[in-house]
Amino acid sequence: MKLIYGKQDWKTMERGEENCFLMTNGLGGFSSLTMIGSASRNDHALLMACTQAPNHRYNMLHRLGEQVEIGKRKYRISSQRFSDGHREEGYRFLDCFTYEDTPVWKFQIGGIEIRKEMAMKQGANTIGIRYEICNRGKIKCRLILTPFFQFCPKGMEPEEDQKFTAEWTHALNRGWEKYSGRICSNGLTLFFRTNGDISEIPEKTENYFYGYDACDGRRERGRAKADHEISCIIAPFTSGVLEIVYEMEESGDTAVDIISGLKTYREGLAEQAGFQSETAVMLSKSANQFIAERESTGGDTILAGFPFFEDWGRDTMIALPGLCLFTKQYECAKKILQTFAANEQNGLMPNLFPEGGHEPMYNTVDAALLFINCVYLYYTAVNDIEFVREMYPVMERIIDSYRKGTDYGIYMDTDGLISAGEGLAQVTWMDVRVGDILPTPRHGKPVEINAYWYNALRIMELFEGIIPAEERKCAGHKNMESADYGKLAEKVRISFEKEFWMEEKGCLKDVISGTYADTQIRCNQIWAVSMPFTMLPREKEERIVDTVYEKLYTPYGLRTLDMDDPEFHSHYGGSTFERDMAYHQGTIWTFPLGGYYLAWLKVNDYSEEAKHMVKDALEVMESAMREGCIGQLPEIYDGKNPCSSRGCFAQAWSVGEILRVYAAVEN
Repeated sequence: MKLIYGKQDWKTMERGEENCFLMTNGLGGFSSLTMIGSASRNDHALLMACTQAPNHRYNMLHRLGEQVEIGKRKYRISSQRFSDGHREEGYRFLDCFTYEDTPVWKFQIGGIEIRKEMAMKQGANTIGIRYEICNRGKIKCRLILTPFFQFCPKGMEPEEDQKFTAEWTHALNRGWEKYSGRICSNGLTLFFRTNGDISEIPEKTENYFYGYDACDGRRERGRAKADHEISCIIAPFTSGVLEIVYEMEESGDTAVDIISGLKTYREGLAEQAGFQSETAVMLSKSANQFIAERESTGGDTILAGFPFFEDWGRDTMIALPGLCLFTKQYECAKKILQTFAANEQNGLMPNLFPEGGHEPMYNTVDAALLFINCVYLYYTAVNDIEFVREMYPVMERIIDSYRKGTDYGIYMDTDGLISAGEGLAQVTWMDVRVGDILPTPRHGKPVEINAYWYNALRIMELFEGIIPAEERKCAGHKNMESADYGKLAEKVRISFEKEFWMEEKGCLKDVISGTYADTQIRCNQIWAVSMPFTMLPREKEERIVDTVYEKLYTPYGLRTLDMDDPEFHSHYGGSTFERDMAYHQGTIWTFPLGGYYLAWLKVNDYSEEAKHMVKDALEVMESAMREGCIGQLPEIYDGKNPCSSRGCFAQAWSVGEILRVYAAVEN
């Protein structure tokens, strides 16, 4: 799927900054700018390197200033907004932007055609940039590039007195490059090679205005510095190429090598996944952008979202089936689950892997239960019983810890249901805390947690029947009489239907806490229908699906709260406080839409008619992938009218859950 944009998409600079591209390197580093080439966020960068995978990120090369000289005339073809109000408006000369596997720009000015293409190298902090210039005019032209650097941690900016030192040498007999060199600052070194001419310039500082940070209440200004230019001259009626490679680890790669390498890599991902829908093929490539190495554990991990988030346990367990299993990246899924299994503690899975010698954080009730679900889905995909044997003691400790009680107020009540949360600890995915304010207090028995609990018990019952008793005992099974998973699951089923069902509303309570929050209509109940093992009779499942459709459904995601609820927020934006207060109070999230469609297919027995309906509804995903981050799906939308994406412009569990739906309708 090639996504194509033209001048009508950047009638104004503001419109041109509505969409951005994303490339990642499998280390946590990335490249992302708007489709007109500007930095509209302080987290935008031409090269955001990662020195320790996956979250020691440094904004190395922030942007490129681009200028064309034709005779005595000078034309800016780069675009950028600055803090003093002035702008570079090179988008006026931009005819076309496309993205399939790489971003491509096509400019036309005064008889000069310029095609620009970039790519990141997998497994390296490397970016290759290639300009193809065709001079069809009668006057020679000169393309001049001015690289602006930051060399500072992601989200920060260089100090006023930070110095940059650039040095380069003329490279004889070194292949395509004419110059090679390095730029050093702030204890970091960036190597580069180019076939262009390099000229020193007095150090200059640009001060930026970041429009998309301003509207979200984030830091709206920043700066970067330059001390040299790179250029090439193209004679009349001739063509030429200007290439640059920036990298933190020296190699011999050309820009062409990097570009062709990325295309080959992404084509392989699509072929392995094997989806039929063009949209699903694109999403199967986009899914891989969230997978990165984790140096501290020696395994793979899933980054929750770009440009803000790192790897979180809950997000990983929700995203993993779609990102890894349904794209047939089985070995990757296995490594991720092994990493989490090795870090299980008191029956809980890490919610965050901090760096620098700190201990992981375990403030999540759902990650461990969803870990069991992921092991089950992996088993059903590849029939790897040896892996189940390896994971069995960990899964057993999870169940045992939840039954007896563990950290963060997580315990099984006498009715068999799980209660969680205490004090200011928010342990479900609706976990926002603003000082001492809990916008969505869900302390008690959350509906989706108990759906996951029942599902986990049935999975353990299944695995107990697969693995002989003697093997379980050798693996650490305590052989307690109370470990009758099927018997406990039946108790949970009876209690769940009795305590959560609301006949008058035709749906489930969101939580059992004795507060107003109990009867709010929220999207969390959909997982009580869509999980592999569920508790309710078909008639009640059908009514839940109907109620969710009536009260919460949009084609872009599910609302987190019924619009008729007095606590509903229609808009997500403004200050951090305003955003957090709206985050789960009506804001539309894309990832629960996967649960909704899977539930719809289930209650309609996966009929051809039901599959057709879901395929038809999924057509809007192509539109969603054209807006925000091109080729990706976002974290959230405004609660009332989901016309513009918000939050992370690329979200792992959004992509993963929609891919699961495509897999369900195609298989």
